[in-house]
Amino acid sequence: MNETERLSAKQQRAIEALLSEPTTRAAAAAADVSEATIWRWLAEPEFSVAYRAARGRLLESTLTALQSASADAVVCLREILNDKTAQVSARVSAAKSVLELGLKARETLETQERLAYLEKALEIRTTRRTA
Repeated sequence: MNETERLSAKQQRAIEALLSEPTTRAAAAAADVSEATIWRWLAEPEFSVAYRAARGRLLESTLTALQSASADAVVCLREILNDKTAQVSARVSAAKSVLELGLKARETLETQERLAYLEKALEIRTTRRTA
């Protein structure tokens, strides 16, 4: 059963509004409830869990869209970087972006690898203790 299936229709609309509106006040208006109701619902575990799950799905979808656009962005940056007729500031900005994003991606991969190693080590240690 999905987290939102246990919620009322108004609560489901409130979650949709919280994900699409810039403020809780605007979300309350869009869901046709008071802002105090939104805050009260956010304090309730069932609503809060459903909201966080919906927010997580939205973030995952957004990240997927960004990843699919990344290749195009790299091509664009490379074209600007290599375009001798482009303004120097545009070429410098493209070069800087390529370097910064490359370093950030490397750091992220290294952090993921280190985290996976630590999780595995912890799992082995925990297994040994319980055995």
